[in-house]
Amino acid sequence: MAFVGLGVTGGIGAYKAVEVARLLQKRGHRVQAVMTRTARRFVGPLTFEAITREPVITSQFAPGLNAEIEHIALATSMDLLLVVPGTANCLGKFANGIADDFLSALYLATRAPVLIAPAMNTNMWEHDAVQANVATLRQRGVRFVEPGDGYLACGWVGKGRLAEPEAIVEAADALLQPRASLKGVRILVTAGPTVEDIDLVRFLGNRSSGRMGFAIADEARARGADVTLVAGPTSVEPPAGVDLVRVRSAAEMHAAVLARADRADAIVMAAAVADFTPKGGAIDGKIDKGGGLTLTLERTTDILADLGSRRGDVDRPVLVGFAAQAGDPVEEARRKLRTKHVDLIVANDVSAPGSGFDVATNQVTFVSHDDTSPLPLLSKRDVAAALLDRIEQQLARRVAAPAAR
Repeated sequence: MAFVGLGVTGGIGAYKAVEVARLLQKRGHRVQAVMTRTARRFVGPLTFEAITREPVITSQFAPGLNAEIEHIALATSMDLLLVVPGTANCLGKFANGIADDFLSALYLATRAPVLIAPAMNTNMWEHDAVQANVATLRQRGVRFVEPGDGYLACGWVGKGRLAEPEAIVEAADALLQPRASLKGVRILVTAGPTVEDIDLVRFLGNRSSGRMGFAIADEARARGADVTLVAGPTSVEPPAGVDLVRVRSAAEMHAAVLARADRADAIVMAAAVADFTPKGGAIDGKIDKGGGLTLTLERTTDILADLGSRRGDVDRPVLVGFAAQAGDPVEEARRKLRTKHVDLIVANDVSAPGSGFDVATNQVTFVSHDDTSPLPLLSKRDVAAALLDRIEQQLARRVAAPAAR
């Protein structure tokens, strides 16, 4: 089905990589192992050759490899680079662009998705340097299978244990075989900022890049949904394969969303919509700065509140809002959940490192009427995947409810 490059690095968890290779093959994937020098101290290459029936790459300078520039050939042909285990040394090399062996050179050369299953001592995993490298890699789109808690080979008990092979293979398969779980579902997503014109030159705006909303739209599209993306002015390229509607102001976004709301099964309001706009609209021409500038502002229409009000007691569409606060956002998220009559609020502290505007990561808490679920710092695509999982659950419950009656 797919071609997986299996990077094996020098940790005791390397023995579990053999089972990962076997399980990947059992699912029909072709696997070729790439072993670092220290990995071979834990498991022999012959073991992987016997399992995969493929030659194991152990050196960048092995005779014959340079005929095809092997790391480039493998980088362009594989569908996934999976690293099991991901040691602290490996994470450091990947994050800092060090290419001193075949595996690290392969990482730099490939454009395939990259999935890493880290494993190391608890203190190593929690060290600021390792966490900074993980954050850097998440920002670049690398996915992780989180290490587990338990007894470690060093005798400690804590986080850092390699995830079980079945969990690693499930995560790999999810990347290799996009789900069609939202096929036929219509999802409307808003993204980016809105800007409120003051005159022909000046405007009020915010720092939203649109990355979060774009990631949600792209993930929904990948799951087969029919996606409408209403986006404010952004410099980030929007995802392909969606119905893109460009707007500028909060009023334009309000009109675009409400015109399409009745056709949507779920609406995700990820845009950073301006709360205020100049009273009376933009001035025709440019204001002379010599006379100073005094602005009278008025509130914009709350799009999410209007959607909740229009829906009333009907359970469609599923409504998701965002609460961006400087500081703990959960209480504000609960207030929005009650007052705006929505199903889920995605709350985040924009003052936290890696969780503000115009970055590739986010740390959010899902606040619903049933629970409050904090997530760790993740790439925005991983946050989008977790959010779409929640939306799928909401949609499934609403389909099941009439059948139960």
